[in-house]
Amino acid sequence: MSRLTHVRTGPYAPPVAVDELTVTSADGARLHVEVHGPADAPAVVLAHGWTCSTAFWAAQTRALATDHRVIVYDQRGHGRSPASPQLPYTTGMLADDLEAVLAATLAPGQRAVLVGHSMGAMTLMAAAGRAKLAEHAAALLLCSTGSSRLVAESTVVPLLGPGALRTRLTRAILGSKAPLGPVTPVGKKVLRYGTMGPGSAPDKVEACARIVHACPRDVRYGWSQVLEELQVDEGVRALTMPVAVLAGTADRLTPVVHARRIAEALPNCVGLTELPGLGHMTPIEAPEAVTGRIRELSRTYIPTQVEQDQEGVDAA
Repeated sequence: MSRLTHVRTGPYAPPVAVDELTVTSADGARLHVEVHGPADAPAVVLAHGWTCSTAFWAAQTRALATDHRVIVYDQRGHGRSPASPQLPYTTGMLADDLEAVLAATLAPGQRAVLVGHSMGAMTLMAAAGRAKLAEHAAALLLCSTGSSRLVAESTVVPLLGPGALRTRLTRAILGSKAPLGPVTPVGKKVLRYGTMGPGSAPDKVEACARIVHACPRDVRYGWSQVLEELQVDEGVRALTMPVAVLAGTADRLTPVVHARRIAEALPNCVGLTELPGLGHMTPIEAPEAVTGRIRELSRTYIPTQVEQDQEGVDAA
C-alpha cells in the first residue's frame, strides 16, 4: 500500500473529509473513497492520474467543497487503495472501479460533473458506454491526457525528435522499475522537467514530488504497462455527454496534440482550454483555472433541485 506522503500545510495539503468509505470493485479490489462538502450540494467526482492520489486534488477539493459535494478516490494501488491481487492491470479495471465508486456515492439517477486527470481521464474514456457513466455523468472534464500513442508522442526525452530511438528511451524511462526514493532537490528538478512547466513554483513542485514519490514502484510499473499500450480512441468517440478538455502547452508526458485530437473526436466537445507554459500537472500548476472550469460545467449542466423536481413531474 502506498505511503501517505504529501505536504501537510498550505493550499496543497489535503483537507479533512466529511466521510470516508471503502468501496469494493467488480473483482473484489478495495478502493479508498473520500466525500467532502454538503450532502445536498451539486456533486463532483475527481479521478487522479498515474502515481498520484486523492491528495493531488487538494486545491480543487478545498475550493469546491464550500458549495459542492466532492467525491475523490484513490485508484487501485495508489494512496490508501491496496494494490490489486489481479494482474496485469487493465483499462477495464479502471472503468470497473469508477462504476463502483459512482454506484456507492451517488443516488440513482443523480448527475455529477466527472473530472479526470491523466490516467483519471483515461478512466472516463475507458468507461464510455458503461451504464453508470451514462446514468451519472452530467458533463466531463478531461485534464492533461491522451487516448493512444502516449509513448510515441511523449517529449520527456530531450533533444530528440519523433522516431524509434526516442520511443525506446521514453519506454525505458516511464516503465522503469527503479525506486524513486526520498524527495531530494535533484529529484524535484527531474520531476519538474518531466511533468511540470518550467516556471512552476517551488511549493507546487514540492507538492507533486511528495505525491508521486509515495507511489509504490510495483504499482507505478504495473500501470505504466497499461499506459504504454493504451488505446481508448473508440471511448472518446463514445462520450456523447458534454465534455470539456484542458491541457498545458508545455506538457511533455501528454503533449497538447493529444488534447487537440481528443477535442476534435468528441461528439459533444464544449471547449478546449490550453494553458500557456504549463505542464502535465495542471490541477496543481493552475488550480484556479481547473476549479473554475469545473464550476462552469456544474452551473451549466447539473440540474437544480427545482429542475429535477419538474423533470419528475413531466415524467409522471
